[in-house]
Amino acid sequence: MADYEAEPYPKLGMHIDGEWIGAEGRRIHQVVDPATGAVLGDLPLADAADLDRALDAAKRAYPLWRATTPLERGAVLRKAAQLLRDRADMIARNATREEGKTIAETRIEVMGSANLFDFYAEEARRVYGRVLVRPAGQRSLVMHEPVGPVAAFAPWNFPINNPARKLGAPIAAGCSVIMKPAEEAPASAIAVVQALLDAGLPRGVCQLVFGVPDEVSRHLLASPIIRKLSFTGSTVVGKHLLKLAAETCKRTTMELGGHAPVIIFDDCDLEKTVETLAAGKIRNAGQVCVSPTRFYVQEAIHDRFVEAFAARIGKTQVGNGLDATSNMGPMANPRRPAAMEQFVADAIAKGARLRTGGEAIEGDGFFWRPTVLSDVPVEARIMNEEPFGPVVVTAPFRTFDEVVEQANRLPYGLAAFAFTENARRANLIGDAIEAGMVGINTVLLAAPDAPFGGVKESGHGSEDGPEGLAACLVTKTIHQH
Repeated sequence: MADYEAEPYPKLGMHIDGEWIGAEGRRIHQVVDPATGAVLGDLPLADAADLDRALDAAKRAYPLWRATTPLERGAVLRKAAQLLRDRADMIARNATREEGKTIAETRIEVMGSANLFDFYAEEARRVYGRVLVRPAGQRSLVMHEPVGPVAAFAPWNFPINNPARKLGAPIAAGCSVIMKPAEEAPASAIAVVQALLDAGLPRGVCQLVFGVPDEVSRHLLASPIIRKLSFTGSTVVGKHLLKLAAETCKRTTMELGGHAPVIIFDDCDLEKTVETLAAGKIRNAGQVCVSPTRFYVQEAIHDRFVEAFAARIGKTQVGNGLDATSNMGPMANPRRPAAMEQFVADAIAKGARLRTGGEAIEGDGFFWRPTVLSDVPVEARIMNEEPFGPVVVTAPFRTFDEVVEQANRLPYGLAAFAFTENARRANLIGDAIEAGMVGINTVLLAAPDAPFGGVKESGHGSEDGPEGLAACLVTKTIHQH
């Protein structure tokens, strides 16, 4: 750990119209290491002139990039993927320092981002249209073309993969992009952009800006240059951005908040279920949009499950993510432990039982002890609002219909999970759950070739997979007589 911390944190900047812009003489955001509270570096924030310059660059670059062949775009993405792999250790260490998750998790994130670029390098070649049957001498063609310049906003919780998602599909489709990642973890996004630039991405195709979120979003979304909004973040902010995008009828892909139900039937493999869910819950300290959170456990095994799960998650080694012995790092900022404290206090006041954890860990950094609350009443805040942290809440259920009603009662529908060894029950619960993604006996939902997205107030549209590329295309029909 000491060796990692001795390495210098990279100089931070924005990338606009082919130029890196540093923090000198500008408004800044101080990037903080969540494990120590120490300031890592100063990040420049964009002003209106910067954003206008980014818009102009994206407008000029778009027709040039659109005119390139899928093979040319694929070559850039494929080389960028290899550069990410070559630089994986450096990128992972910086991501852990600025976001907090364990070094093992950030290494996986780098490799996942490289795999995504590789997927879109190939998928760019499969943008097919069709020829409709018409009388002799007539043609009707259905074409799929790039949507145009994209404004993309990425959150901090997956500081490498989220930027890669925001860039891979539009670049493959032939779009230019203005991306604003989270100010909490900028070096990770800079590394992804640098890989693309070093791979030969032309000037102006990708702009990287940071700034006051409301200033940046209002400015970019007011411009007719931007043709599409891609946003990952909270439902509240997503609704606000949708209203801004509606003013100019922009296309949107929205991956918003969730509150994932976990349905544990009494015929599950109890030991395997406990282990799978414990590992899934502590991942990134529970700061995952698809994190398993509301645990509905069938009555016959509820108490046994809670006891086993609390014992297992209570063994988590919480510490600096750069320490190889840590299973879970800190939360990303001081707001998160404070929020956990409020959620837990409210649940206990309403009758929940604290089984383990339930408190911040004293010392430097923003650490929270993994927490299990059982017998949580439906009126508790945490049963209705996403905690976005390492807190699990449980409630018993009796029947299939009862648990489906509870799982589907919230306005969110991003991810859901179920555990059962009965194949018919697995089919039925997969059909009954209102979510964009359902994991049966697994908590792994993301893959380069699989669509990632939600329904209801968890958003619309998909990232990843062919669907992610299709979201960056518009349809044109040409009738010729």
